[in-house]
Amino acid sequence: MDARVAVLVSGGGTNLQALLDDVVVGPWIRIVVSDRPSIPALERAERRGIETSVIELSEYADRAAFTRAVRDLLLGHEIDVVANAGYMKVLTVEFAEAFEGRWLNVHPSLLPAFPGCHSVADALAHGVKVTGVTVHLVDEEVDHGPIVAQESVPVYPDDDWVMLEARVHQVEHRLLPAAVRALVEGRMKLEGRVVRVLEGIDDLGD
Repeated sequence: MDARVAVLVSGGGTNLQALLDDVVVGPWIRIVVSDRPSIPALERAERRGIETSVIELSEYADRAAFTRAVRDLLLGHEIDVVANAGYMKVLTVEFAEAFEGRWLNVHPSLLPAFPGCHSVADALAHGVKVTGVTVHLVDEEVDHGPIVAQESVPVYPDDDWVMLEARVHQVEHRLLPAAVRALVEGRMKLEGRVVRVLEGIDDLGD
């Protein structure tokens, strides 16, 4: 089986590295797209000989034009599946429609708890005893689409942001590649808002 996967990034790229290192998913990655130049994630892709592209919001008149640029680039590459790996820009509904059911995001909380870009800090601030990781299909709303997989991560009394984020990352690095594999292999079935993963469900969290 072959597939064409695009990965969207904004920063260090540890989730991208997990995808690159996955023996199944890594060879599927055709392009890595960033909203920022000169970031470690792009260097990780370039070291593997994978095409990269930088599309910055500031270069476009508005978010709609920015979204179309990202969408058109991926459509031109005949991309089958898109994976957000720490991508910090919100794309409009046009992108969600173009890749409906084929766009995954990994989020560092048990959605719908703690959406947004400060989820680990929010979990600590709220004093929760358990947080976690969610992989979901992306729709027209932020951190809202149908949930593919979740796994809990305990929050310990002496945790700080660095400690908790490190344990969250360990789970992200396992769940995201497993979800990409399931989607590409046709093992992901959507029934309303319920995602059912056929075979290998043990790979997708607890």
